[in-house]
Amino acid sequence: MTLRINDIVIPEARILAEMQYHAAGSVEAAREKASRALAVRELLRQAAAARAIDGAGEEAIDHLLDEVVDPAEPDEATCREIYDRHPERFRSPDLVEAQHILCAAAPDDAEARAAAQARAERLLGELQADPARFAALAEMHSDCPSKTNAGMLGQLTRGSTVPEFETYLFSLDAGEFCAAPVPSRYGFHVLRCLARAEGVVLPFEHVRPRIADALRARAWRRDVGRFVASLAAAARIEGVTMVELQHDAAPE
Repeated sequence: MTLRINDIVIPEARILAEMQYHAAGSVEAAREKASRALAVRELLRQAAAARAIDGAGEEAIDHLLDEVVDPAEPDEATCREIYDRHPERFRSPDLVEAQHILCAAAPDDAEARAAAQARAERLLGELQADPARFAALAEMHSDCPSKTNAGMLGQLTRGSTVPEFETYLFSLDAGEFCAAPVPSRYGFHVLRCLARAEGVVLPFEHVRPRIADALRARAWRRDVGRFVASLAAAARIEGVTMVELQHDAAPE
């Protein structure tokens, strides 16, 4: 189906090229998303041309939006309300200081993984008997570059390591070894938590700029969506669903 915005036809080649940026469950759905994105862009381009705004392409669209979109600045009360309603969103991250020995094995090599697990279990037994040997055993046996620094991984936050490793790490208390070698895509880890610090809710004054930025961005998207919807309502559009175009243009 031809995509037409007023008197402008969007070539099929442009739609096909745009599809790579729009993940979807089917080719048809990706094409629909790409068509809507191109339709929005063309509506904005035509609006910029109608206002004789200088610039070409995205530059003209940026100038247009600067002219027509001026969302209200978030006020103190609104920022405070969001903070008070969801204080858990504004915690500092949990921190864990960790030390490990990696016995490496590829995830698809069953024989190597069995050998790595047995080696890790042997090292864990030695360390449970004498934790003071961790640095020496890491230097001799670890397959991780951290071996040169006693197996130290430094301070870690959630999301900074692979999930299968993190699950075990953040369940440990300070000074505690994981009771069994930790399997990951890299092999098996002998793991010890050296220290941990639980996150705390940050003061409002500390996070207010972040809250204001989020509110400002949401208001900008809302106002752009309303402006695009008004352009769509006044335009002749073929090849894309009008309701979905307006919906996509105005995320809340």
